[in-house]
Amino acid sequence: MRSPKLAALELKRFGRGRLPRAAIVAVVLLPLLYGALYLWSFWDPYGRLDRIPVALVNDDAGTTTDGDKVAAGDEIAERLRDSDVFTWHEVGAAEAREGVENGTYYLSLTVPEDFSRRVASGAGDSPETGAIEVRTNDANNYIVGQISRTVFAEVRTAASTEASRSFLDRIFISFSDIHDRTEKAARGADDLKGGIGDAKKGSADLADGLKNAENSAGRLSGGLTKLTDGARDVESGSRGIADGTEALADKVKALATGVRPYLEDDGAAIGAAARLVDETSGTLRTRLDELAKGAPTAATAARASAAELTEAHTERCERAQSPDPGLCASLQRARDTAVAVSGVADDVDTVVGGNTSDLKKLDTQLADLQKKAADFAAAAPRLDEDLAAAVSRVDALSTGAKKVADGADALHRGLTGAASGSAELNTGVGKLKKGAGELDGGLFKLVDGSSELAGGLHEGAAKIPDHGEDDRDRRTEVMADPVALANSSLHTAPNYGTGFAPYFIPLALWVGAMVAYMIIQPMNRRALAAGASPWRIAFAGWLPVLGIGLAQLAALMAVLRFGPGLEPVRGVATVAFLALVVGCFAAIVQWLNARFGAAGRILVLAVLMLQLTSAGGTYPVETSPGFFNAIHPFLPMSHVVEALRRLITGGGLEPVWQATAVLLLFTAGALALTALTARRKQVWTLDRLHPELTL
Repeated sequence: MRSPKLAALELKRFGRGRLPRAAIVAVVLLPLLYGALYLWSFWDPYGRLDRIPVALVNDDAGTTTDGDKVAAGDEIAERLRDSDVFTWHEVGAAEAREGVENGTYYLSLTVPEDFSRRVASGAGDSPETGAIEVRTNDANNYIVGQISRTVFAEVRTAASTEASRSFLDRIFISFSDIHDRTEKAARGADDLKGGIGDAKKGSADLADGLKNAENSAGRLSGGLTKLTDGARDVESGSRGIADGTEALADKVKALATGVRPYLEDDGAAIGAAARLVDETSGTLRTRLDELAKGAPTAATAARASAAELTEAHTERCERAQSPDPGLCASLQRARDTAVAVSGVADDVDTVVGGNTSDLKKLDTQLADLQKKAADFAAAAPRLDEDLAAAVSRVDALSTGAKKVADGADALHRGLTGAASGSAELNTGVGKLKKGAGELDGGLFKLVDGSSELAGGLHEGAAKIPDHGEDDRDRRTEVMADPVALANSSLHTAPNYGTGFAPYFIPLALWVGAMVAYMIIQPMNRRALAAGASPWRIAFAGWLPVLGIGLAQLAALMAVLRFGPGLEPVRGVATVAFLALVVGCFAAIVQWLNARFGAAGRILVLAVLMLQLTSAGGTYPVETSPGFFNAIHPFLPMSHVVEALRRLITGGGLEPVWQATAVLLLFTAGALALTALTARRKQVWTLDRLHPELTL
């Protein structure tokens, strides 16, 4: 009988009663306890950290810095409450200690009373470090303590960064203030240098001027004498001018008396005559312009008319067979008249064209006459008033001339007195010259010092940083947190359960094979008794468990897919690879049970433990003791876990192909060893008839 038929007969016996059927169903579903139930229990624990109760104690009293209130403890507490990590309960210090001790809270975080003061002290004279106290109790849960250390390390870093950011921002603002004030001082030094330079130049000019003044002081007296003589002459001349202007005023008044009656009576007529001249000049200019523009056109038209009449007379009178004498006489008169008009038009055009410059000159003269006539017409009504104003101005001139004569007399008297003061002026100028020399020497030293001061202030201002608000914020951000973590994952597992599925799925399949061989014989006894081929016996015992294992695999993957939501990147390849895993594990468990009998079941558990501890399913195998590192490459589950990671979360397929080869070798080797065991057990011995241990 062939192996598939023997396998079918082995499975058929489980359909003969309710209990065998229940047993086979239990065996198929048992791997779910390891694969599905374990994974489901911690499928996404980090996504549910907000359910963990922890205590928050905020004793921070706050502080004030530069007039601004600082409440670092409140900011940290608010940030923690808004986070998705832990369920925060704000309690007192005593309640927090008691809660961590009795397990009400997994941990506590305490912000001390002086936290804000210490954080803000970085900008003062005595900087201190602010401390946040975290209290855990590993007796409650060790993993929560590990998670909290990671979380609060980030909280500490964020708080330190925020404190550094505030401190650095104040430093940059102070730098900007110092820069602005230094620039202001530099500009003041520039102004001082310029003022001192001007003063230096002025002192030098003053010294030179006083020297010239001292030299000129001697000449001042002689000059004043000459001025006195000149003033006397001016006084005499101004008296003559005053007398002459008075006589002129009398003559103007007499002339005005004779003319004003005519202006009063005939002012309107004079204005009308002036306007007539204005209008006549404008009309003449218009007609001259029309003549200049129309003469060429009229000459051309006259010539055309004469030509047309000449042509008509020739056609009707000279060339006609029977001309009309009356019509011919009229045409001849019209032709002669048109020729005469054409000649006159040509003469006019010739005159206009040949005298363009004279016509333009005439137009300019007429325009000037028109403007003057218009101005005179506008002024005609006020001629009488203008004459009266002229008489008034002549009177004022006569009065002014008298005042000038009086002033010249006063000037003569003043210059006579000034001559006596010139000696005193000469003495004072000598003293001023000496003081100006001393001032010039002192200002020379001051100019050098102000130049050095201005240069130093400008150089210092250039070295002091002055950042704008945006630049200051960017620099503060970088200096407060200079190192950023660029975290990236090539193939990210969406949750904790997906990351551990490559470990628990092969565990479940191994347990499934182990349990299956508890109800199915590793070697068919009927085939053994019949002396069947050892390979047929090995396959007959392996195929039923392979079929059960595939059913276990289907149930497990269906539950993981539609339960927690496992979604392998390579779904079909994952299932195909796990089918190979089922066959390999079944072959290994079969051989251990076939070769060692009851003790083989214990060996199956031992091999499972060795694989679980050396597969690197939780922590990297490098973190395990050397023994587990040594056996890691030689056990099939190590390769299975590595391959499933690539199939479920993505990555290169080299480990998958390597694991496939390893599984095929283990499967073939285990089946060969089972066949060898079958060969041996076809010979009955006393030990087989009376085994020492039966399970």
